[in-house]
Amino acid sequence: MVEDFLEVFMDDFFVVGNSFDDCLKNLNKVLAICEEKNMVLNWEKCHFMVEEGIVLGYKISKNGIEVDKAKIEVISKLPPPTSVKGVRGLLGHARFYCRFIKDFSKVVNPLCKLLEKDAKFHFIEDCMKAFKFLKFKLTTTPIITAPN
Repeated sequence: MVEDFLEVFMDDFFVVGNSFDDCLKNLNKVLAICEEKNMVLNWEKCHFMVEEGIVLGYKISKNGIEVDKAKIEVISKLPPPTSVKGVRGLLGHARFYCRFIKDFSKVVNPLCKLLEKDAKFHFIEDCMKAFKFLKFKLTTTPIITAPN
């Protein structure tokens, strides 16, 4: 079942199907095993027959994997960092979505140089360009299509 119509991550699982009927059949198989193994499900956390949802900070749908729009709003309001701590926070957040940004390491290089040992914090034009480009890339909605 795993990788066929069941995806498992830690204590969560996702049942998928190509049609509504397929999904019901697959869900029935998985729930039968849960019952057989005396697994207890938290029904408040269960979502059935959804076409899209937020999973691990990503929006998953039939279109593929996208950045969560709620996070986009937060990013769009970010001011440029004014300290090393601010740069670390920005880069930490951006690394979560680095798969969506082509040449991520090249883009963030000017910002990474601010984190070097004994480097003075000078948020120069290259840093501002990198910040704006990163912000732009994080607030547009790219899609990664999962392999079939």
